[in-house]
Amino acid sequence: MEAVAKGQGTCDSKKARDLPSMKNMGNTDHFADDLARYGPGADAAKPPGRRAAERYCRRLARRHYENFVVTSFLVPRRLRQPFRNLYAYCRWADDLADETGDPARGLALLDWWEQQLRACYQGHATHPVFVALGETIRRFDLPGEPLVDLLVAFRQDQRTTRYETLDQLLDYCRYSANPVGRLVLHLGGSLDPARARLADSICTGLQLANFCQDVARDWDRGRIYLPEAHRRRWDYDESRFAARESNDAFRHLMAAEVDEAEGWLRRGWPLVGQVDPDLRLAVALFVRGGLAILEAIRRQDYDVWTARPVVGKWEKIVMLADCWWRSWRGQLAESEP
Repeated sequence: MEAVAKGQGTCDSKKARDLPSMKNMGNTDHFADDLARYGPGADAAKPPGRRAAERYCRRLARRHYENFVVTSFLVPRRLRQPFRNLYAYCRWADDLADETGDPARGLALLDWWEQQLRACYQGHATHPVFVALGETIRRFDLPGEPLVDLLVAFRQDQRTTRYETLDQLLDYCRYSANPVGRLVLHLGGSLDPARARLADSICTGLQLANFCQDVARDWDRGRIYLPEAHRRRWDYDESRFAARESNDAFRHLMAAEVDEAEGWLRRGWPLVGQVDPDLRLAVALFVRGGLAILEAIRRQDYDVWTARPVVGKWEKIVMLADCWWRSWRGQLAESEP
């Protein structure tokens, strides 16, 4: 993919216009509104200015409850907007793939999204996400490959709903999760092969933890991310998924999957001591947050059918306070996650 064209930025103030009000935004309903306003066929004659586009990305990040790291002071001020711009790119791609409910339509929309990405790299962004992201790409010289890799995973979700082995699932994580960690390292000026491997371990662990957390949601979407070889081992076939059985077989299966995810997260922990000091707290909280989800699953005795395990507000506050205190004392990297 071509580098951002010099002198062809996406923030021409003469083109500036405010984006429509986004108060009281939900998730799916408002995505449908956004898709109608900014999707294929929308009027792109007057792209928003950079400031208006960045406001859009900030609001998009804030309306999704899971993004307390992305939207908070945990990210250094100089990186907050770039984080939000990258999040907005991922959020739109995810919604284009899933919220239409039609795999063929999802694939077509993802093709359109990649076209918008390529136009952004050529300095011709019109969508608010790409107007904002274009500035981040230019400022940090972000490569296009990780952004395209993410779309590989979203397309795969439209075609593949079952995984036979753990290795196949890990290959999916290579595209669905690992590019995000590498982009974060790039923003923080900390990308090299050794740190990239540690970031991959964290991101893979977070993705596997999410699969454990969202077994019920994924099943409702027609997907199973628990490897079939593991399910056969514990005699938990799809008829048991359909019945949403939380029996001993399921608990053994989930215990193994939770342990697998935890191993990836812990193996990536040394990255905390190897990134720019401004990023250490955020990276530590990504790991600690993933581990907290896994502990929430264990506390429910692995019954993710009855209720989706979540990390409570008070637990997040305690986690944040503990990481901040260790960081302030210079002990964060040396501590156990």
